[in-house]
Amino acid sequence: MTAALPMTKYHQIYLVLREQLHEGKFAQGLPGELALMQQFGVARVTVRRALEQLAHEGLISREPGRGTRALDVGASNAAAFGEVGQRAKLTGLLENLVSMGLKTSVNVLDVEVVTASANVASALQLKVGDPVQKAIRVRSTRDGPLSHITTYVPADIARSFGRRELAKKPILVLMEESGVRVGRAHQTISARLADALVAKHLDVAVGSALLAVRRLIYDDQDRPIQWLHGLYRPDRYEYEMQLSRVGSIDAKVWVSKELSAQFH
Repeated sequence: MTAALPMTKYHQIYLVLREQLHEGKFAQGLPGELALMQQFGVARVTVRRALEQLAHEGLISREPGRGTRALDVGASNAAAFGEVGQRAKLTGLLENLVSMGLKTSVNVLDVEVVTASANVASALQLKVGDPVQKAIRVRSTRDGPLSHITTYVPADIARSFGRRELAKKPILVLMEESGVRVGRAHQTISARLADALVAKHLDVAVGSALLAVRRLIYDDQDRPIQWLHGLYRPDRYEYEMQLSRVGSIDAKVWVSKELSAQFH
């Protein structure tokens, strides 16, 4: 099992909760201090310090007798948060993703139609409250769990497939079988810490470093058709790129060529 990062407990909890807040997971309110103490296995003072940091940044409001609630950070701020990091348009990666799906096993944890949050609506160019299919899956290799994937697909596109189909085929294949012509994708790669739930599914310690992928896929008419949140074990996944220098001597730039998405 991967060791936890060498940082203070309160900061680990702060980072995990901050990520979940930006994903809109606490629309109905944050868990209480006791629940957070049990989830992270820490003392009340540690939980309170993490919550105080979130409150200081204007992400939550703590009111005696009313609990702790998330504050609206705004769709633009949320979108910007998800876009931080190196950006690249993807070409051959879509084929690599399908290949990966065919070479790994999948456990479908949950599939349901939900209303689009501000984050999801902004990414998929929908209205807040529009129906989207939310699917959560864990992919594994022979060595064990590889990734924890959450996808959001507009309900009109996802109506032809559900839990049974997602357990058998990669979602890109299912979308194309339903008549969607997949075009380009935009991907952001960063890092985050494993919370208690993800840590359990990926068999790592709470607070372990994970490779975080945000991938927005468009059809051939440039309509967003899938927003993916992926968390990968860095010891079992790597993304290979080849960089070349082009341009004149005084204006050379790096250009990339995606080679493969490796997993082991």
